[in-house]
Amino acid sequence: MKNNTINKKEIEKFSKIAEEWWNPEGKFKPLHKFNPIRISYIKENIIKTFKLDNKKSPLKNIKILDVGCGGGLLSEPMCRLGAQVTGIDASEKNINVAKLHSKKNDLKIDYFCTSPEKFDVDEKFDVILNMEIVEHVEDPNYFLKSCSQLLKKGGIMFVATLNKTLKSYIFAIVGAEYILRWLPIGTHEWEKFLKPEEIISMLNKNDLILERLDGMKFDLFKNQWSVSKDKSINYIAKFIKN
Repeated sequence: MKNNTINKKEIEKFSKIAEEWWNPEGKFKPLHKFNPIRISYIKENIIKTFKLDNKKSPLKNIKILDVGCGGGLLSEPMCRLGAQVTGIDASEKNINVAKLHSKKNDLKIDYFCTSPEKFDVDEKFDVILNMEIVEHVEDPNYFLKSCSQLLKKGGIMFVATLNKTLKSYIFAIVGAEYILRWLPIGTHEWEKFLKPEEIISMLNKNDLILERLDGMKFDLFKNQWSVSKDKSINYIAKFIKN
């Protein structure tokens, strides 16, 4: 069993383009396009699970841990929705960008340069976000186990990643990286993609039960993402801790 989930090669890859995080037309343009659907999916599911009804501040008092937070693309909207947000990332450059941007926007978010297995907390979290991160870590099994130890009983863990299918290879790697040039070549390694059943199995071992599993689909004509039944490329799963 490894005691470290940090993949140095992956960290270097994202550190090199860290200053691009908040440029909607830059290297993270696909994530900016992806963000609205991720935000609404997370928000709606948190509200439903915890039976929240604060219209002005929908996620008030909900403690969220954003794992692999990058420059804070998800941490900031979650904070604006009223949540108490902590973001962690193994890249110091990413964390510096995130800290600077949140300060500039007067948002109170706690950012730490660390990985889940090294992150000590006094109080566990209501929600953990593992969005587009599990395909970049060294040991997904240990990574998810470490994350689950930071989650409260009855808490939610969201995992969004790429499925390991021929379709995901054609669209997410050949299409998005080589043909459309949406992402820098080498952003993803197909060998590291995980099928939903692999993630479900890993989390079941850590008392996390799947509550829902959805596909995420990009419509080229509408130029937007939507929740879909098609899980063959991108999917998002919601787990509840027993």
